[in-house]
Formats: sequence, C-alpha cells, structure tokens
Amino acid sequence: MQVNQGKNAQVFNHEAFVALGSNLPATTASPAALVRQALRLLEGDSVSLAAQSRLVRSPAFPAGSGPDYVNAVVMLNTCLSARALLARLHAIEAELGRERQVRWGARCIDLDLLFYDQQISPDVATYNRWKNLPPESQMHEAPDELILPHPRLQDRAFVLVPLAGIAPEWLHPVLGLSVRALLERLPAANIRAITPL
Repeated sequence: MQVNQGKNAQVFNHEAFVALGSNLPATTASPAALVRQALRLLEGDSVSLAAQSRLVRSPAFPAGSGPDYVNAVVMLNTCLSARALLARLHAIEAELGRERQVRWGARCIDLDLLFYDQQISPDVATYNRWKNLPPESQMHEAPDELILPHPRLQDRAFVLVPLAGIAPEWLHPVLGLSVRALLERLPAANIRAITPL
C-alpha cells in the first residue's frame, strides 16, 4: 500500500494492470512515443506506476489488419475504483486522439484494463460468456459494461509477454493460473512474434 504525499493525500490501496498499444502515428508522434506519452498521463494524484514492462513490437491483430503494434503493460497502485480507472483510461485515449470507429482496427492508442486487484466483474458467468465468445463474434460484439479480468488476455502474446516481465506470478482470479503459466500455454510461434523494441 502506498500513500500519495501530495496536498490531498490518498491511500493507493488497489493494484491494477493496464495494457498499452499503438500502431498508428499521431500528427506529431510515433506509436512508441504515444505509448510513452500515455504512461506519463496515467500517473497523477490518484494513480502511481508501480512497475512498467519494456516496450515490445507485435504483429497487428487480426493478421494483416494494419502496421505492427508497440505494446507495453504497467502495474498501477491507485485509489480509484475500477470504473473510475477505466474512465481515466478512456479520457487519456481521447486526449491522444483515439477515435473508436472500427472494432480491432488500427489505432493511435489503446489502453485496456486487464486486472483490478482480484476482482471478477460483473460475475463469473458474464466473464465466461465473453471469454468463450467465438472469434467471428468477437469481431463485431463488444460488452457495454466493464468485464474483469479482461476476457481475452490469456489468448494474447502481446499482453502476456510484457505482463510476464513484471508480474509472472500474478494469479488469474478465474482461471487460477499464473501469468507465467498462461504464457506457457500459448503457441511458441505467437511468443516468438513478440520482439523487444
């Protein structure tokens, strides 16, 4: 637990993990610069960066949908609720020029809340519905509520590789497996496609 020493001291009693990604430059910044800028904007009176992965390069998903991505994962300490933290992530995306037009389309910045403490939200049944959604449906359907943990993080090397660099033993609250174990379940080719920037 950390205490912010600022004017309005807050107890940072929650841990959260956020994935960052970018594959389109903004008018004045490269994808790597946008990820770094988002990291700077994250930290403030209610959020402290506890750990940050290195930046990695990953192929666009789905394959052929755009330029390669620059990705990273951070661990945060915060006094914000999960929903308030998600609102902050969306505000940072908007500030950096993100426009939500095409699902899984190329974007200048993407901030995804992966874990918030060991919270399962709204419930296991809803989480499982989104986790098990067929790939063809994932292209068109998006939840209209916060789902925690992120329902597809266990399928994505571009999330698990940097996450394993900072929290390999973090346990998935539904699957009961560590980040390291989740990463070991992915095809080796998917892991090899993630390279340090």
